[in-house]
Amino acid sequence: MIVEYIRYELKTHQPSELVEAYRLAAPQLEAAPQCHGYELSHCVEEPSSLTLRILWTSTEDHLQGFRKGPHFPPFLAAIRPFIGEIAEMRHYAATDVEWHR
Repeated sequence: MIVEYIRYELKTHQPSELVEAYRLAAPQLEAAPQCHGYELSHCVEEPSSLTLRILWTSTEDHLQGFRKGPHFPPFLAAIRPFIGEIAEMRHYAATDVEWHR
């Protein structure tokens, strides 16, 4: 499993607009077999900073499967206005350092 983090630093849009865009885009993630979950969070200290966390089966499945598949065009259409406000978009592999209550 790979975790993609997309961090937004909004300068021209409101946080509520990004949240609504991802509400529209979410069904495409849910329908994609490569996606195993997602979460959009906003920073408490800086509300114009939001981070999307997406669980993918692998980086290759994300880039070659999802992005070249039928769910990507409508997903991209929903979030396209915010692309210029992405501060980071990277894939991460989890380590064995974790704890959950």
